Amino acid sequence: MSGAVPDPIQIDESPAECVRRFAEAAERRTTPCGDGDLVWHIFGNGPPLVLLHGGFGRWSHWIRNIPVLARHFTLYLPDIPGHGDSAVPPEPYTGLSIAALIKDGLQTLVPDGPAISAAGFSFGGIIGGCLAAQYPRVKMLAVCGSNGLGLQRGAITGLRHWRGVTDPDELAAVHRNNLEIVMFGDPGRVDDLAVHLQTTNAPDSRIKGRLIAVTDALAAAMPAVEGRIVPIFGALDCYAKDYMDERIALFRSIQPDSEFRVIEDAGHWVMYEQPERFNAVLLDVLGVRDGAHG
Repeated sequence: MSGAVPDPIQIDESPAECVRRFAEAAERRTTPCGDGDLVWHIFGNGPPLVLLHGGFGRWSHWIRNIPVLARHFTLYLPDIPGHGDSAVPPEPYTGLSIAALIKDGLQTLVPDGPAISAAGFSFGGIIGGCLAAQYPRVKMLAVCGSNGLGLQRGAITGLRHWRGVTDPDELAAVHRNNLEIVMFGDPGRVDDLAVHLQTTNAPDSRIKGRLIAVTDALAAAMPAVEGRIVPIFGALDCYAKDYMDERIALFRSIQPDSEFRVIEDAGHWVMYEQPERFNAVLLDVLGVRDGAHG
C-alpha cells in the first residue's frame, strides 16, 4: 500500500488549493471507529511511519513535512477519533481507548511485517504514547511538544474565543492571534496557510482533548512502552520553554538513555514552524542519513 509523494507547498497556490492537492495525492482508507469510521490519509512508500496530529487539528497539521518524509516512508496519518473526518470515539473515552482504535486500524492497514515508527504532535504525542504502550510493534515514538506529563506548563494569556464568530475576517484574525500566542515561537511566521488550517480544522474537533492533556496520561503510559522514545521540543514552546529541564529529567527517568532533541527558534508547532530542521532531526532519529532532508 502506498500513496503519492506530493510536491512541496507552492508559493503561488492558495491555502485551500494546497490542502486539496495534498488530499488528492493521498490514498484515503477507513477503519472502524465506534459507530463510524476512522479516516486515514496515506502517502509515500517504504517502512510505516504513523503521524499523529495535535488537538483541534487533523492530518494536515503535518502538511509541511509530508513531501520529505514520504520519500522515505509510507506515512499513515489518521484523523484522531473525534477530529477531522473521523467519528467520535465511544464514551467514556481515554487516551488509551482512543489509541486502541488507532492500533486496531493499523492492524488492518499494516497487518504483517515491519516494525512501526510513530511521531505525535502535542495531543497526538499523548495518543502516540498510549498507542506504543499497548502495541509493541511501535519500535520508535517521537513525542513532539506534548503535555500529558503531569509537569508544570507555561501560563497562557491573551487567547480569544473563536466559537460563535461568524465574520470570516474576524474569525481569521482570532485564529491568527491564538496561533501567535500558543503555536509559534515567532509570531511573524504565522502565515495564511497556518490560519487556514486552524480555521478549518478547529470546528471539527468534537472531543475534549484538553481534559486528557492536563493529566499525566503520557507519563503514565511511557513505562509500558518497549520501543525507543525520543522527545522533540521547540526551544520556544510556550508550555515547555521554562520547564525543559523537568521534561528532560522525566523522560530520562523512564528511559535513561533517552535522546532529547531541542529545535532552536521554534515554538509549540515545531514541525510546522521549522520544517527543514524538524525533518532533519526526525529522519536522523529514524536512521535516514542521506542528506535528502529538503
